[in-house]
Amino acid sequence: MSDIDLNDPASVDNPHTYWSHFRDEGPVQWSNAHRAWVILGHSELSEAFRDGQLLSADRVTPLERVAQHRPSSFAKVVELLGGWMVFRDPPLHTHLRDPLRNVFTPRRVANLQETVARVVEEIVDGLTAEIDVRRDFAGPLPAWVIAELLGVRADERDRFQNWSDDLATIVFATDPHTTAPEQATAAAGEFSEFFQQLIDRERSQPSGTLMTLLVEGAGDQLSDLELVGACTLILFAGHETTTSLLMNTMGLLASRPELVEELRASDKETALEEFLRVLGPTRSMYRKVAVGHERGGQEFAVDDNVLLCVAAANHDPDIFSNPGHLMLDRDPNPHLTFGWGLHHCLGAHLARLEARLALDALLTRYQSFESLGPVPPIEGTVISSIQQPLHLHLR
Repeated sequence: MSDIDLNDPASVDNPHTYWSHFRDEGPVQWSNAHRAWVILGHSELSEAFRDGQLLSADRVTPLERVAQHRPSSFAKVVELLGGWMVFRDPPLHTHLRDPLRNVFTPRRVANLQETVARVVEEIVDGLTAEIDVRRDFAGPLPAWVIAELLGVRADERDRFQNWSDDLATIVFATDPHTTAPEQATAAAGEFSEFFQQLIDRERSQPSGTLMTLLVEGAGDQLSDLELVGACTLILFAGHETTTSLLMNTMGLLASRPELVEELRASDKETALEEFLRVLGPTRSMYRKVAVGHERGGQEFAVDDNVLLCVAAANHDPDIFSNPGHLMLDRDPNPHLTFGWGLHHCLGAHLARLEARLALDALLTRYQSFESLGPVPPIEGTVISSIQQPLHLHLR
C-alpha cells in the first residue's frame, strides 16, 4: 500500500480512484508524507469539525513561540492572526465568532446581491478576448467585492489582493519555524493601519456598508485589535477561496467544453454545489491533538498532527452516489468544502453568491472558453487551486 500524499497529482486528477485505494484501511490513517493522521471518512470528518476539545485548531500559540525568536515586527503578524477565529479554539473561538454571526446570515447576504452584481458586471465588461484568468477575473473579483462591501474607495481596492497574497506565506505554512515573514510582516502592518482607520471612520460616520454591521455587531465585545483581525480574515478567506474556486471552475470548463452548454442549461445553484464538492478550494485543514484519544480505530497522542481531508470526504461512496462523476444536478450534496459545525465558514453564503453571479455573467456574455495552451493542474495541500497562469480565449 502506498502512502497518502495530497501532493500526489493522482489525488487531484482522479480523486475518487485515488482515495478508493485507501478506504479499506479505515477512515483514519497515518501519512508518512505529511507526518500526520489523515481523516478520510465523511462522518468521521463531520465529527472532527465539531470537536473543539480533543482536536485543536490553534495556530496562534505556536506562532507566538516563534515570534520570541524573530524580529519584533513579526509580532504584528501574530497579533493580527490572533483575531482570526479559524485559528482559535473555544472559548476564544466563540468569543471572536459570535459578534459576527449576524453579519453573514443568508438574508443579509441576499441583500448584497445588487452590490456584488455591480462589481461582477464591472469586471466582466473590462475583459478582452484573451485573458489571464487570475489576473483579469478570478483574482480581482472577490477582492473588489470585499472592498466594496467594506466601503473602501475604488482606487484602494487593488491593494486588498496584494495584501491577501502576502499573508498567504504565513497562513499556509505547515511549519511556522520555516516561514519567511518579510512580506507578511509588511502586509500585516498595512492591514492593521488601514482597517483601524476604517473602524474609526465607522464610529464617527457610519457608511451603511458591511463595515457598519461589523463595527456595530462587535460593539464592546471585541477589542479594536480583534476587530481588525476579523476584517483581515474576511478579506483573506473571502479572497483566497473564491479566487481558487473560480480558477478551478474555469480550468474545468476550458478542459471539457461540452460542460459549458450543460452548465448553461442547469440550475446554477445546484451545479455550483457540485463544483464545490469536486473542485472546491479546500482540500484539507490542519489540527493538533489536544487530548490523547481514540478516533476511527486509531490512537491519537497529544501534539500529533491531523489533516481533516475534505477532498477524500467529498468523494466518500457511503455518502455520495457515483462520487467519481461530476453531476451538475446532484441533490442533495452534503459536501464539507466549507467545513461543518463549530468551524463552518461564516462567508460561505457570500462565496456562493459571488461565484454564481460570476458564472452567470460569463455564460451570458460568452459562448465558449478556449484555453490558449494546456490547462495547468490544480495544486495545494490546504487550499487547492490552479496556481500557474491560465490563459483563455473568450468567444
